[in-house]
Amino acid sequence: MIENQELKLIKANILVVDDNPVNLRLLVQILTAKGYKVRPVPNGKLAVSTSQAAPPDLILLDINMPNMDGYEVCQKLKDDPQTADVPVIFISAYNNAIDKVKAFEVGGVDYIPKPFQVEEVLVRVKNHLSIRILQKTLQEKNTNLQQTLEELKTTQEQLIQSEKMAALGQLIAGIAHEINTPLGAIRSSIGNIKDFFEKNLIKMPIFFRNLTAKETEVYFKLLKLSSQKNQILSSREIRNLRRNLVAKLEAKNVPDCYSIADVLVDLGLDQKIEQITPFLKNERGLKIFEQIYQFYTLRQSATTINIATEKAAKIVFALKTHARYDSGEIPRKSDIINGIETVLTLYQNQFKPGVNVIKNYGKIPKIYCYPDSLNQVWTNLIHNALQAMDYKGKLIIDVSQEKSYLQVKITDTGKGIPQEIMPKIFKPFFTTKPPGEGSGLGLDIVNKIINKHQASIDVDSVPGKTTFTVAIPINLEENISNV
Repeated sequence: MIENQELKLIKANILVVDDNPVNLRLLVQILTAKGYKVRPVPNGKLAVSTSQAAPPDLILLDINMPNMDGYEVCQKLKDDPQTADVPVIFISAYNNAIDKVKAFEVGGVDYIPKPFQVEEVLVRVKNHLSIRILQKTLQEKNTNLQQTLEELKTTQEQLIQSEKMAALGQLIAGIAHEINTPLGAIRSSIGNIKDFFEKNLIKMPIFFRNLTAKETEVYFKLLKLSSQKNQILSSREIRNLRRNLVAKLEAKNVPDCYSIADVLVDLGLDQKIEQITPFLKNERGLKIFEQIYQFYTLRQSATTINIATEKAAKIVFALKTHARYDSGEIPRKSDIINGIETVLTLYQNQFKPGVNVIKNYGKIPKIYCYPDSLNQVWTNLIHNALQAMDYKGKLIIDVSQEKSYLQVKITDTGKGIPQEIMPKIFKPFFTTKPPGEGSGLGLDIVNKIINKHQASIDVDSVPGKTTFTVAIPINLEENISNV
């Protein structure tokens, strides 16, 4: 992923706008030497038309230009949806605070004063291109997830025509919630990252330049310690730790001790309070402490994005795997446990309130089977088990190898199946559910799929425990295609 991002950086397209030919040539040489694709433009009007015709990845924009200055150019670009998201770095001889404020107000992401340092220009360009690439990647992922949700909504009526898709239709609301949760985390985290760079990047050179050698040493030492935090504390442990820190800080006359105690706990620096306390009693020390916390939150946001994208990808993969059904499916070697896990992922939202899922997976070989069809078996049996215990109780799934068979047991702690209806449960159109809640085809379809695999299905039920046992032959390679 890092190599891919570096490749994208090298191929980045940068528009450089400056009416001074000397400055323009210099910036083009600097950026071209680093492998960037650079388009030089000598005035504001041409910058707007060029950007609209072929939006660049980043714009370096001078302010003081005739006819149309940099502020007006930036405003026009931000007003156009096609170029609104292109990051603009102002580069100007104007160095007053009011000029910088105006640059950010019209939509600039950074400000480099002239005369500029080559290294500074390259670092800022690389940072903002990295942010841009990350935003594009996240937008693509979000778009894919949103498209998946839209596809689910438009195909719901078709899905519920079969028993398998009827169960999936009932899960759509839960799946949408499960996808929206990581989407929200990604949106919040990228906002934090963007906010960090907009508020802190321009101040960082000044901050580091003003540090003494001792302050610099302490800064990087504490930053390293905070990055090594890996202990997860309970809420009670956090409260006790915070209370003890507040008492110690108050004893040392540290101002705003409650807020500082919270930050120390977050950073995992509670054991270093004796070393840190001297820095918390003056304004310079507090600024150092605040900067460390800003980097900590940046790292936490990146971690959140990583976890959220992995979770969303897992849900979407499970959904695509489960939703795929091919009437001309051919047998292939497959891992039965993977299929069961796919179904469990889709039902994850319905487990949270009161279902305890217990998985006892033994070591089993891959077998020739119809995996999509078997996923329909696990869907029906798990769905029925959840309904039987009213979504409260234990769902136990045992997978093991018993001689020449793979055995899958799905047990629930529901009210059980009355003995008088036990002979009827695999018959088509038989159901004990209220009208509209079941077609009576679920277990009939399960039975047909089981027969297709030359397998067997048995059920044992007493009040408080019902177990469906599926036994699938391991050596099906020779005969399954002829069934």
